[in-house]
Amino acid sequence: MSTDADEFRVRFYRLGRELAFMAESGPFPGVYAPPPPHPDGVADHASPAVAWDWPRYGIPVPDDWPPGVYLAHFIEGDDRRARAVPLLDDAGIEGHEREFFLVRPRHPGKNARILYKKSTFTRHAYNRSDRADAQRASSLYDNPVHQEGGPGMPRGHRLSLHRPGGVIDLAYWDAPFIAWLERSGYDVEYCTDLDLHEDPELLTPYRLLLSVGHDEYWSADMRARVSAFVRGGGNVAFFSANTCWWRVHPVDGNTAFVSDTDHRVGEVYPHLPATDLWWPAPPDGVGEPENALTGVSFRNGGMWPGEWPGDRPRAGYRVQHADHWVYEGTGLRDGSDGGPPDALGAGTALIGYECDGAAFVRDEDGIARASGVDGTPESFLILGIYLLDPVHDDFHHLKWGHWNCPEREPEITGPRAATMGLYTAGGTVFTAGTTDWPVVCGRELDAGVVRVTRNVLDRLAGPATADR
Repeated sequence: MSTDADEFRVRFYRLGRELAFMAESGPFPGVYAPPPPHPDGVADHASPAVAWDWPRYGIPVPDDWPPGVYLAHFIEGDDRRARAVPLLDDAGIEGHEREFFLVRPRHPGKNARILYKKSTFTRHAYNRSDRADAQRASSLYDNPVHQEGGPGMPRGHRLSLHRPGGVIDLAYWDAPFIAWLERSGYDVEYCTDLDLHEDPELLTPYRLLLSVGHDEYWSADMRARVSAFVRGGGNVAFFSANTCWWRVHPVDGNTAFVSDTDHRVGEVYPHLPATDLWWPAPPDGVGEPENALTGVSFRNGGMWPGEWPGDRPRAGYRVQHADHWVYEGTGLRDGSDGGPPDALGAGTALIGYECDGAAFVRDEDGIARASGVDGTPESFLILGIYLLDPVHDDFHHLKWGHWNCPEREPEITGPRAATMGLYTAGGTVFTAGTTDWPVVCGRELDAGVVRVTRNVLDRLAGPATADR
């Protein structure tokens, strides 16, 4: 904590069906520490590449705090000033002077079969380290720091995990979905990307792993452990998109990571080759397409222009295979009865802000089927599809899954579409193919999306059956 106030306090809340106040700690003496300067001398900005080394304050977690995602709210000033600050509610999760952390169970899996992975590497990548009155703009996207690498140190953009930042993504994607999970009676435990990276046994007690919202940055160990979990009969639900797009290399005792992305290096943009992109073959990338795990790829999807989360079409997913268990109880039709096919999530901003897709072809009945030409498993079944061509006049460039993908893949290789589906390879992997699925479900904006989510959780988190 760094503050020029004489003292400060910390209020703690737990995210659940509502934001629940847990405790207040302090007062603590305030100590000011400046942010580290940017190595390129970028005026008014700070370095994203080094630990900020602010003064540390240890606060024990009470024994009676249940596992979950917690919010810390930092309040400057004396007791009189603190009393004037009202307690936060659900509308106050996002903002500066806030940070989140997880409380893990003492006995993992004892009370829950579902493990929710909070995408913390992605959060750090986008964290600009701003505060309410200062636009520091230091991240992997704003004034990034690139290193050439050497013995024991990978080449790429470097990012410290020990930086301040406030809360944005947690409030947008996670909070409404976590609230819905608890309202709906699901017992869930939580982990971070770093937990999955560090602990080879983390997934063992669980039946279902959840990836939620925006889950872009993965380490090789994370991916290997999830792949092994599936091969061994574990299930995964990707209620997310832009998933596993960049590889990261944790360094410095896992307090920082390096990723060779296409982000700016000096005056060069895009920086190519970006060797930590998962799908291209070496030496231009890792050579392990992410859709081999997820079934879908940002390469076959896209994003909407403008400010996040952006305006976008609200047509929803065209339903296929309406007799599949995923659609049970929705009443949705696929056109096989002679009528028009229904659209899952129609009228909501379900597709996007970013979305992933599977390379596909259409059969003689017009049904989209995964071609598997770029690594999607043969058993992947497309259950919902939204064609991205055309959407906007400038969407030709967006649909490739990244601003400069035409630099890598100049020829159009087939139609692109946001894709919902699943495959089985030991365990079952479901993908929603869109970042905003947890928003639509969590806020209960569409009954069909809610029911599909329930069907996935109930089937994949329940006891193992012959057909998973």
